[in-house]
Amino acid sequence: MSSIAAAFAHGLQTLASRPLPPEVADEARRSLINVIGTSIGASRHPGVEAILAAAREIGVEPAAPVPGRSERIDVHFSALATGFAGHLDDFDDTHLATVIHPAASVFAVLTALAPATRPNGAQALTAFALGCEAQLRVGVSISPEHYERGWHITGTCGVIGCAVTAALLLGLDGDGLARAASIAASMFVGQREAFGTMTKPYHPGKAAANGIAAARLAQQGQLAEEDIFEAPGGYSHALSTKVDFERMNGQMGERWELLSNTYKPYPCGIVAHPAIDAGLALSTRIADAREIASITLRCHPLVPELMGNPQPTDGLQARFSAIHGVAAALCDRRVGLAQYDDARVVQQDVTALRAKTKLVPDASVNRDEVFIEARLKDGSVVAHHVEHARGSLARPLTSDELREKIELLIDPILGSGATQRIADAVRDLTSLPTLGPFFELCLPIKEQDHA
Repeated sequence: MSSIAAAFAHGLQTLASRPLPPEVADEARRSLINVIGTSIGASRHPGVEAILAAAREIGVEPAAPVPGRSERIDVHFSALATGFAGHLDDFDDTHLATVIHPAASVFAVLTALAPATRPNGAQALTAFALGCEAQLRVGVSISPEHYERGWHITGTCGVIGCAVTAALLLGLDGDGLARAASIAASMFVGQREAFGTMTKPYHPGKAAANGIAAARLAQQGQLAEEDIFEAPGGYSHALSTKVDFERMNGQMGERWELLSNTYKPYPCGIVAHPAIDAGLALSTRIADAREIASITLRCHPLVPELMGNPQPTDGLQARFSAIHGVAAALCDRRVGLAQYDDARVVQQDVTALRAKTKLVPDASVNRDEVFIEARLKDGSVVAHHVEHARGSLARPLTSDELREKIELLIDPILGSGATQRIADAVRDLTSLPTLGPFFELCLPIKEQDHA
């Protein structure tokens, strides 16, 4: 092919013309049901309210839904709100090799465009899966240096995947898909400095909105620089000094990055998960957390780099505090959304225990591993080694564990039994002639009655 973008588009179009391999379709369903849960679970957050308020102020057309909400807004704000909600609690899927959270932005594209493009279930699942795969392939081609330079890779690579999903839903041909991806390569957003604030989940929301815009511009004939990826000053080389285009375009249909996706058991940055596992393990052996004199966590260096905040002051900050996750585990003997509530984060028992905890970075410790040692006031020591964290590739969440997770996110918003109905629809997605009934299941009950 004449360019990296053209080869990329050709490979993805070829995959789109075939049924997804069964194992890829299954993983796409897992990713989809997980992000439906995280999107609905966060749908009432003040950040979502702010996006909807902005849409109302502008006076947008009621064209697309926001899962978990009764409002219908225009395509742009639907994508922005859904992508924001899907990533807000840092509970969405994670591709460990790149630290990309692929599903929130791509699901937002599907939510925003499905009412107008009317794909059947099989087309929708393919567009979703290939949007995830596309951004992951771009991600591995510029990793790990890109992330290490301070970019939020979920936003910078997500926009490419979103352009792919949008192009497939809009029915663009190979040339159109290549143009969409190339246009999107100039529309990325996100720095790691935003972690711990509402701006972080804005990145996948904006990736979704920009990806749709890129595909629509390509559909209308807007041209793009054909060598935007490989040019010395183009997308890839501007974002990383170590680029491997074979990782982006090689073995299409043989190597699936989506199969290396993982699902979080805890709503926070994934590098803290081994530490939380360790804290929960110690909580079964320490009767009263107040008896702890000090805690030492020997961990991978990324833990203090990404999640070293020792005393967060709200829930979003706490999601980037490994020390808070450990303290919450020892005090509450569980770690879920309640442990990242703003009010819980500043209570005296967890703040006191955080002050007693020290992170010790060690390059010999793996990312999904941690060594914890708690010294009690009586001089005794309780220690534990987590070899592989729950939710890692070595210890993936089971279907039952994933179901339990999303039920706690969906049913409190939509009512008892909603998770079962949505899970059944995702399971049978490829048999649906349209997605209208599927999205009705993601509405509040009173809205379903009138849909």
